[in-house]
Amino acid sequence: MTSITDSPKGGFHPRQLIYDTRYRSLTIQVVTFVLVVVAIWQLGSNLMVNLANLGQEPNFSFLNQRAGYDIGSGFGTAVTGYTSASSHLTAAYVGILNTLLVAFMGIVLATIIGVLAGVLRLSKNWLVSRLMAVYVEGFRNVPLLLWIVLIYAVMTEATPTPRDFRVDDAGVAQAYMVFDAVAITNRGVYIPGPVWGANSGILVAIFVLSLIGAFAYRRYAKKLLFDTGRLLPLVWPAIAIAFVPVILFYFLLGRPVGLDYPELGGFNFSGGLQISNPLVALWLALSLYTGAFITEIVRAGILSVAKGQSEAAEALGMRANRTMSLIILPQAMRVIIPPLTSQYLNLTKNSSLAIAVGYADVRATLGGISLNQTGRALECMLLLGLFYLALSLVISFVMNVFDNSMKLKER
Repeated sequence: MTSITDSPKGGFHPRQLIYDTRYRSLTIQVVTFVLVVVAIWQLGSNLMVNLANLGQEPNFSFLNQRAGYDIGSGFGTAVTGYTSASSHLTAAYVGILNTLLVAFMGIVLATIIGVLAGVLRLSKNWLVSRLMAVYVEGFRNVPLLLWIVLIYAVMTEATPTPRDFRVDDAGVAQAYMVFDAVAITNRGVYIPGPVWGANSGILVAIFVLSLIGAFAYRRYAKKLLFDTGRLLPLVWPAIAIAFVPVILFYFLLGRPVGLDYPELGGFNFSGGLQISNPLVALWLALSLYTGAFITEIVRAGILSVAKGQSEAAEALGMRANRTMSLIILPQAMRVIIPPLTSQYLNLTKNSSLAIAVGYADVRATLGGISLNQTGRALECMLLLGLFYLALSLVISFVMNVFDNSMKLKER
């Protein structure tokens, strides 16, 4: 069969849409798009007809109905002020906030664990490298659900009860608070909570500006190093810029932020902040499990950098930590970021396993209790899917922007 590459002088002919290579690919794409649209339309129409016959036409008015169920205290409940008299929409907001909280905490901790373990995995110390290998193989090859349940069981069964912190007649307590500020019990972890006073907003603004200043200094120091070869200290100046202004203004403003320490009163602790055991178990399991995969990603990224790079740095007299932070990791990031994005997405979606330990994420509220009470399975699953889709797209967008900033740029 011959292909027409030049249109005849007589003008355009319909058979060119098939035989002319200039139009064939466009024709195939248009036909495919039309077939997909028709198929989706047919499936959607069939679904609507069947739902109408069952008296289950899509209707989202249930979101304004009274939820009628309680959600344990936590971040989402505190922010929204949720009670059993609130609507299913408010309950969904609680689940969304709780999901965002555990996803953010998990991403931060998993990244820290993965980077540290990935570097230590390549340590010349045999014991350290073998311990990291045991960690990686242990967590990667055991299902995440088992780790969530195991850590939750440890938190509830192996930790003391609040009354174990009481001092008996002999002046001895069976359990003690960490630094007299943190209590780890079978009911949760109690930590000091902030008390916001007058001028606390000013102090927070100063802290944010200090962090921006520290970040700007590090960028300036690296740019100066790459442009002129002049090496400025990175760690201590950045720490000073970030915290010294905050400490100074903390006293100048009259200590606007205080701490509320947990105290044992009655049968439980009062004051401070309570982090529930389900949240702790889910957070640690997601972080350790995902961190094991990130460890191998970081190790592969470091190994992708030519060995001559580190040897040249050693020949110039650079210390190992500077070689890693200034030479190896910046080049390895081009290899690390794409699979790292996938791990962040996996961690976010794996947080839906929270229902196994009773953590009130969006899967448990909107896709669980609200669904069972209202019977609106299609609507709840559709909203749940759209939430996870939107969250994944946001994470992908942020990581793609970061990936583009790490690409090699010609001088």
